[in-house]
Amino acid sequence: MVLQHALCLIRTLKRKPLCGSGTVSQILPPGPHRCYMYILQPLKMHCKSCALVTSSGHLLGSKQGNKIDQTECVIRMNDAPTRGYGKDVGNKTSLRVIAHSSIQRILRNRNELLNMSQGTVFIFWGPSSYMRRDGKGLVYNNLQLMNQILPQLKVYMISRHKMLQFDDLFKRETGKDRKISNTWLSTGWFTMSIAVELCDRINVYGMVSHIEHLEKEPVPYHYYEPFGPDECTMYISHERGRKGSHHRFITEKRVFENWARTYNIHFFQPDWKPESLTINHPEIKPVF
Repeated sequence: MVLQHALCLIRTLKRKPLCGSGTVSQILPPGPHRCYMYILQPLKMHCKSCALVTSSGHLLGSKQGNKIDQTECVIRMNDAPTRGYGKDVGNKTSLRVIAHSSIQRILRNRNELLNMSQGTVFIFWGPSSYMRRDGKGLVYNNLQLMNQILPQLKVYMISRHKMLQFDDLFKRETGKDRKISNTWLSTGWFTMSIAVELCDRINVYGMVSHIEHLEKEPVPYHYYEPFGPDECTMYISHERGRKGSHHRFITEKRVFENWARTYNIHFFQPDWKPESLTINHPEIKPVF
């Protein structure tokens, strides 16, 4: 699984004439003998230990916040807040992976999620049509606006080429073609894949694997939406969905369990370890 150069920095607001090209890039500030050009800027980040904090309701009442904040790098997803939930999910954020569908919520909550970032790295992903740089890319346009409002932010996006590599990774791990199976990769898929590349050890908080965990007690899909849908319902409905595109949460988590047999990945809240491949459990079989 190679993600080298998958993430590229965007630090500017104004689009300038190009004297170079790149898949995703940083526009350099003016300087002597320098034209404005797109230059590929991969994310340079490495952590000995990472806490990957999910948005699951399993974290409510967990009191894992102090343990999470003591980790070198803390990774969060989309617009999951920390304010008011610090005792359970911690307050520190080193990196936040954000889907194209969450960017408006990020902008609405910018006082908490952006203004108080203090060095947080933001990574955005989305379909290539949303990332195009010709003025028609909705996400790219919003990222430029974001940098105009808060130029100190460290904002990255995943290039189209690397998005295709994530698709290939899904096919290699599951045997399913993402497009043919009407599958949308989840933010969790991108976040875990990125964490494997950046972190020597990953402690994952709030991520279930086996369906037994889902059936023990109903919990909210998001810890910050206590009256929203429950996690079990969301996972099963998406896993079984045929019409339209769906996330395949349970399939993805089977892959993460398999990765944990190779990489230094550990799961907490609920606490579990990858089981022997010889152990068979009743499971919900994907029909996509």
